Amino acid sequence: MKTVAIIGASKDRSKFGNKAVRAFTQQGYTVWPVNPREETIEGWPAFKTIRDVPARPDKVSVYLPPAVLRGVLPEIAAKGCDELWLNPGTESDAGLAEAERLGLNVIQACSIVGVGITPEEL
Repeated sequence: MKTVAIIGASKDRSKFGNKAVRAFTQQGYTVWPVNPREETIEGWPAFKTIRDVPARPDKVSVYLPPAVLRGVLPEIAAKGCDELWLNPGTESDAGLAEAERLGLNVIQACSIVGVGITPEEL
């Protein structure tokens, strides 16, 4: 089973953090939304932090501003993942340097497109 943690997942269906939950669900992934203020998102139980996700995800897809991302990167590295997707809006030179220093396999692109769906389809 393919797994993904979506950090910055949202209940707001107009936000990319919600569209990603739906896109990965449509592609057969087990989705672990991460949002400290929500209990469920699109029918999946939500987790307060990446530390609370029940297993090591194959992918982590992030929808956070750069300043917030930097604080979460050590937790992502501690949990582990095969791919860390930094979606548009998360990018910063400092964040990318820190992710690489932590040994994360960074992909700077839209993870929704990465699973074969355009955000406009959702």
